[in-house]
Amino acid sequence: MKRREFHRTLAGLATTAALTSAQPGASAAGSITDVSGVQVGHFTETRRPTGCTVLLFGPQGATAGVDVRGAAPGTRETDLLNPVNTIQKVHAIVLSGGSAFGLDTASGAMRYLEERGIGFRVGQAMVPIVPAAILFDLSLGDAKIHPNADSGYKACQAATSGRVEEGNVGAGAGATVGKMFGLKAAMKSGIGTASIRVGSTGVVVGALVAVNAAGDVFDSHTGRIIAGARQADGSGFLDSMAQIRAGRFGSLMEGANTSIGVVATNIALDKAQATKVAQMAHDGLARSTNPVHTPLDGDTIFAVATGTSSAKTNHGIIGALAADVLAQAVLRAVLSAHGIKDLPAARDL
Repeated sequence: MKRREFHRTLAGLATTAALTSAQPGASAAGSITDVSGVQVGHFTETRRPTGCTVLLFGPQGATAGVDVRGAAPGTRETDLLNPVNTIQKVHAIVLSGGSAFGLDTASGAMRYLEERGIGFRVGQAMVPIVPAAILFDLSLGDAKIHPNADSGYKACQAATSGRVEEGNVGAGAGATVGKMFGLKAAMKSGIGTASIRVGSTGVVVGALVAVNAAGDVFDSHTGRIIAGARQADGSGFLDSMAQIRAGRFGSLMEGANTSIGVVATNIALDKAQATKVAQMAHDGLARSTNPVHTPLDGDTIFAVATGTSSAKTNHGIIGALAADVLAQAVLRAVLSAHGIKDLPAARDL
């Protein structure tokens, strides 16, 4: 993507936000923290590109569901979110780099919450419920450096209900895209967020996603590739699906990818409804990433409902909005990223 096209895409996002906020329907842009009851904090490792991102939901917690579509996932406590299981609320969700090592970040979040008396009471004990998902970024820098429990604790300390920093931070610090033909052809990605305020209804839906896809990332409105596998001479994109259709399959280390994220709403949902929202939200990944949900990805999307608004609507409507806002957040993840050595970002082309 040429530099002028990059700025045109940014301008298009801003124009969309301005137009939709002035008419009935959903207003684009924003942040997942526009959903009341959600705080977000990052920890970014300075020794190599990796980190973690924590979402906190306060003492009251939030109802949550999850849907895993990729075949190489790394997760923690997702079984609790099955609607048939007992626990009804989660107190935090952690997204992390570092592959399976990064799951330890949830222990730090648990320690932070326990110190503050937040959790599920079992007799004299207070047990915070903290599901987590990880992505693979160990190919960048020293693979022995990865987020740990202290990283998760520090991300909690940094949590705020203000604007969420995007790009090369938190779980997106080591994120890359366009790896169907190896890391040498890939591009730098990051973490992105967006929200939708639905007219005057009081309904808000937000998304946060760390985009570490094997596939290319598209602008879902124009169909144009924004970031993905690059031609060897840097003249443009390979177009991974076009290469595959031509019989050029490339090669890739399994499990070296994964987009992970959270969609949130301020209305009340039960666990079954939140699970359906998480399922529908994956359509946002499919609209913006191709190929997606492959054996090489562990794509995992959580859905949370804080119930801080008395607004009412069908959870299917929330799921449709969640897919839209997740696609926006994916685009923002690649547009806000900054290139690093040998891995340019969209803004660099």
